[in-house]
Amino acid sequence: MSMIAVFIGRLFIAVIFVVSGINKLIHVSDTSAMISAAGLPGGLAIPTGLFELIAGTCIALGIYARLFSLLLAGFVLMTILFFHREFTDPMQAMAAMKNLAIAGGLLCLFGYGHTRWSYDGLRQRRRDELAAHDAELRAVRAEARAEAVDTPVAVQRPWWRR
Repeated sequence: MSMIAVFIGRLFIAVIFVVSGINKLIHVSDTSAMISAAGLPGGLAIPTGLFELIAGTCIALGIYARLFSLLLAGFVLMTILFFHREFTDPMQAMAAMKNLAIAGGLLCLFGYGHTRWSYDGLRQRRRDELAAHDAELRAVRAEARAEAVDTPVAVQRPWWRR
């Protein structure tokens, strides 16, 4: 049951970034103006939108979810510093707290890592299966070597000495 909650939570967090990335890419001029108003280069609008879209999609599918959750947590914390730093304004304070909660969820996702129903989890299970198979092969080979040492070898004479 907890893995279902982790899966749904991963999807909910991913939707935030996918939708935000699409909106930034659709409304590039508005995004550029907002970024410029914060004192950052306006040319970051398209890379920011692409990053959010790609990272959100990867988290939804579970592809490098730990890496992207850590990167997005840092990204969200940086948005607090650049866009929601007026804590005396109730709307800015609420937006900062929302971003802080999202960063917390992303760090929890980072902690869980390879969850069920994700590409990362599938890769990890496959690695574990291969490791178990390799361990079985090594055990069989070691047993065969041990039997070869314990079994006396019959010395055969060449055909001309028989």
